Amino acid sequence: MICFCAEPFSWRRLWQSPVDLLTTGTPDMAFRALLYRRPTEPDTIAVKHGSQIFAIRLRRHRRATRYTLRIHPSDREAILTMPPRGTLVDAKDFAQRHGAWIAARLGRLPKAAPFQHGTVVPLRGVDHKIVHRSGRGTVWTEVRDSGEKIICVAGDVEHIDRRVHDFLKREAKADLAKSSAKYAAQLGVKVKRIQIRDQSSRWGSCTTEGSLSFSWRLILAPAFVLDYLAAHEVGHLVEMNHSPKFWRLVGKICPATERAKKWLDTHGNDLHRFGVSE
Repeated sequence: MICFCAEPFSWRRLWQSPVDLLTTGTPDMAFRALLYRRPTEPDTIAVKHGSQIFAIRLRRHRRATRYTLRIHPSDREAILTMPPRGTLVDAKDFAQRHGAWIAARLGRLPKAAPFQHGTVVPLRGVDHKIVHRSGRGTVWTEVRDSGEKIICVAGDVEHIDRRVHDFLKREAKADLAKSSAKYAAQLGVKVKRIQIRDQSSRWGSCTTEGSLSFSWRLILAPAFVLDYLAAHEVGHLVEMNHSPKFWRLVGKICPATERAKKWLDTHGNDLHRFGVSE
């Protein structure tokens, strides 16, 4: 094993007093992982429930204090988080005991809607059918004489998925940048950067430095939902919490706050089925 470090490190100290390293501050944080790494540990384990067998992805986290399970909605898999000193035996036992829960949650996931010719995608909450077009080009929208809205994708068929993903991410970033700038001006704050990701556990996030991150899937929701998320994250540049004061602030600048929250509670999980395969 080869390790790289920006500063000299006392390996003698590591072997003589490993406990000291576990209780020290930031400079030694990277080396804590060395004490907990399991080079031969598998990435997944199998759990059987009835006639079904599920592959459970393993993930160690240095701050975890117990074993936890969650379902990744877009990857459509179960993830088991282990504490640093957790064992593979205990992880397998924990997953097996929750086999029924895993089966139920995976079974309740909405049907996948991969980006391919014929798939209907709710662009800004309005259904658009993906239509493959021959010739060179990228992605654009049209309205047929019948009133049907379509997303046209040119090029080879095998590139439809990637091109639609890229198109939706560009559209999401443009809309979120516009909404975020509007709310930042109202609150007298500055947004330094906007990132678009495929976040599964949250729709957006904010750093104290002014960087905002959003899920590209917000472009699939009605415009008032995306607009609310922009107001929510910009609001954190004033109140970095979810206190009553924060919610009053967001409600003041975005009247659709409660309506958008209810929409996400009801329909948010459905957005994760688009652009994924069964």
